[in-house]
Amino acid sequence: MPNLRSKPYLAFDFGAESGRAVLAHLQSGILTIEEVHRFPNEPVEYGGSLHWDAPRLWFEVRKALAGVEEMEPAGIGVDAWGVDYALLGERGELLQNPYHYRDRRTQGIMEDVFRTVSKEEIYAATGIQFMPINTLFQLYAAQRETPAILAAAKQLVTIPDLFNYWLTGNVVCEFTNATTTQLVDPFRRNWATDLMRKVGLRPELPASIIEPGSIIGTLRPSIAQNSSFARTPVIAPACHDTGSAVAAITARDGTAFLSSGTWSLIGTELDTPIVTPEALKLNFTNEGGVNGTTRLLKNVMGLWMLQGCRNWWRTQGQNTDYRELVELAAREPAFAHLVDPDDESFLRVTNMPAAIDDFCKRTNQPTASSPGAYVRCVLESLALKYRGVLRSLERLCGKRIEQIRVIGGGSKNRLLNQFTADATGLRVLAGPAETTALGNVAVQILATGAAGSLQEVRAIVDRSFPTEVFNPIDPGRWDEQAKRFQHYSEVTYA
Repeated sequence: MPNLRSKPYLAFDFGAESGRAVLAHLQSGILTIEEVHRFPNEPVEYGGSLHWDAPRLWFEVRKALAGVEEMEPAGIGVDAWGVDYALLGERGELLQNPYHYRDRRTQGIMEDVFRTVSKEEIYAATGIQFMPINTLFQLYAAQRETPAILAAAKQLVTIPDLFNYWLTGNVVCEFTNATTTQLVDPFRRNWATDLMRKVGLRPELPASIIEPGSIIGTLRPSIAQNSSFARTPVIAPACHDTGSAVAAITARDGTAFLSSGTWSLIGTELDTPIVTPEALKLNFTNEGGVNGTTRLLKNVMGLWMLQGCRNWWRTQGQNTDYRELVELAAREPAFAHLVDPDDESFLRVTNMPAAIDDFCKRTNQPTASSPGAYVRCVLESLALKYRGVLRSLERLCGKRIEQIRVIGGGSKNRLLNQFTADATGLRVLAGPAETTALGNVAVQILATGAAGSLQEVRAIVDRSFPTEVFNPIDPGRWDEQAKRFQHYSEVTYA
C-alpha cells in the first residue's frame, strides 16, 4: 500500500473575491503548501439580482484538477463561504446560479420572519447569530419572490457541497457549513426540522448532514480519466472556510481566534454550544466545529470596508494597493473618525467612502479628506469593535481571554494587528495567513490516517508556520476612545 504521507493533499479554497487550489506536502512532520491555481470569483448581476457564477467556478476547478492529475493526491477537500445555497432539480441539475448574500432581496426580511416565529424560538432551536444574509432569511425571501423555482427544487446544498456533488455525484451537506444556514440544531447536529416547518420550508429539502472528516466519495469517472486519479477520495474538511481556519490552530482555554478577511469572525472553540438568553442578547453564534466542537463567535463586517474603499477608488482611477493604503493610514492622526463596522449602511454599498462620510455626518464627526484617513478610520474602528466583542465573549464563557490568534489574509495587516493589541490590551499572535487551506488539509490528513489526533495535526501546523507577536503599546489611549466608539455604535443585527 502506498505511503499516504508521501502524497500531496489538494485543497480548494473559495473566498468572496477569489478562489485557489493549494497542494500541501507532509514530510517528516513539516507541512508545506504551494498554490497551483488562482482565479477570480466575481459575482454576476442579471434580472435585478446578484448571483455567484457557479459554472465559471466549476470550470476553474476542472482546470486545476487537470494540472495535478498525474500527482495522485492523497485527498481532495473543498471549503467556501457560508450562508449561500444551491438548488438542484430532479436530474441533479443546478436550477439557477446561487444568489449572492449581498443581494437586496433580504432587506427587511428578518422582521417578516419574526412575525411567524420569534427571535427567541429561532435562537433556541439553532444558536445562530441573526443576520439578514443567513440562509433562513434568504429562503424565506425566495418563497416570496421565486416560489416556482423553490418548489421545483429536489435538494438544497450549500456552496462547497455543490462542488463536492459535482466532483463525486454524492449529495450531502457538511455540518460546519450547514450550521451557517440558521436551520441546524447545534446539539443534535442535524436539521432543525420543526423550525423549518414553522417558517414554511420543506424539511426534506436540504441534503443529509455529514461530519467534517467524512469521505464523500471518489472522483466521478468523467473527471478522473486516469486510473490513479480515480482512486482519490474527496474528503469533507470543515467545509465552512472559518471552520477550516480554526481547525488548523488551537483557540480555546483563554485563547480567542480572530479570522480576519472580508468578514472578521471572533470567538473561541468550545466542547458544547452556549445557547442562552444572554448569548441571544449579545447576538453570538454557535457554528459547527471539527471533532464534535463548537465555535462560539460573532461576525463583524471586517475588511469588506477596506475592500469597498479600494474598489471605489479604482473606479475613480486611483489604483492604490493595500500595502500603500496601510502605509498612508499609519501616517494619519489617531482617532479622527470612528464608525460602527456593523452598521447596515455598509453591507451592500458601492461607494464605501461616501457611506463612511454619511456615518460621520450622522454622528457629528468630521469627514475624512484622504485615502489614508479613510483606511485609518476603518482599521481603528475594527480594533475597537474587536475589543467589545472580546469582552462579551468573556462574559459568555466565564473565562478571561488572555491572547488573540489572528488568522487569515488579514493577519498580514501589521497595522491592524498592532491596533488590535492596543485596543484590547492583549497579546496578538498573527498567522498563518493560509489557515483556511491549512485547516482544509489538516482534516484530510486526519481522515487518511496520516495523523492520529487533532492536537497532533495542529502541532504540525504550528511547527511549520511560525507566528508574529504584537504586544500592546499604550492601551490607555484606546480606553479613552472606547466610550466614544460605543456611543457611535449600534447593535445592528440584535
